[in-house]
Amino acid sequence: MILRSLLCFTLLCGATQAFAEATHYPLKIQSCNREVTFKQAPRHAVSHDINMTQMMLALGLKSRMVGYSGVTGWKSVTPEMAQILDGLPELASKYPSVETLLNANVDFFFAGWDYGMRVGGDLTPQTLQPLGINVLELTESCAFVMKRPAATLDDTYNDLRNLGKIFDVQDRANALIAQMQAQVAQVQTTLPAEKPRVFLYDSGEDRAMTSGRLGMPQALIDAAGGRNILDDVEASWTRINWETVVERNPQVIVIVDYSEITAEQKQQFLLDNPALQSVDAIKNQRFIVIPYVQATPGIDNVLAVETLAKGFHGQ
Repeated sequence: MILRSLLCFTLLCGATQAFAEATHYPLKIQSCNREVTFKQAPRHAVSHDINMTQMMLALGLKSRMVGYSGVTGWKSVTPEMAQILDGLPELASKYPSVETLLNANVDFFFAGWDYGMRVGGDLTPQTLQPLGINVLELTESCAFVMKRPAATLDDTYNDLRNLGKIFDVQDRANALIAQMQAQVAQVQTTLPAEKPRVFLYDSGEDRAMTSGRLGMPQALIDAAGGRNILDDVEASWTRINWETVVERNPQVIVIVDYSEITAEQKQQFLLDNPALQSVDAIKNQRFIVIPYVQATPGIDNVLAVETLAKGFHGQ
């Protein structure tokens, strides 16, 4: 569904929507706790990670891009996504270097904290801006550098809206946001009042990598009518002890599928973990699997909401 939408918005859909006012440059955009000025629409853009790359491609920005990074080194690419990426080079399979971006004459980098950038690292807005590379930070990731409220789907909509303004494709951005909102609203019309307790499992054996209230899984679980057992934890992607999982006793476990360890292997590890045998989700074997691209901020978030709502409530 979203793949068809991506192709539609790339080729056709902007023409069927009411036109937004064109961008007037210089343009100022709020990115986390910074204000970024764009003197013109970027012409040599790079996106990091599959979710941010999907956003740019969905807005028809392939011709404005010189490449992407951080996809094949971490996540599998579906044949459909490979077709869309065809002709666009991957500049780095994991993390690009400053030199990589400079060699590609990059003028715009769409990335996030813990999605290609790290506080104090070589690749940050502060290191790139003096080199003529403007950075748009993934909204959800701002939790790593500033205090902010719990994650919601508005974080993804904000990213799309910002991209629309920066590249002067507001019509496409607004149309895509409207379609995503309509799909989520359709799911929510039939959600029951009861919210199952949900634990998201990304990876880890000694400790679990998961998400607190500041990560996108919080928004997905909430939108699908569940309750994140870590909704009181002021953290984005974070690690917790298994004792916390046992204590909070989730009724459903959501597994993020990516990397060399398969979702089936992750599920078997959880089932075999002696510490978890009293957990309701383990006793009843209630697991839901979503791919990485749905669990992180991007256009596939609506697919995650649909899958989770069905798994939580049998919709």
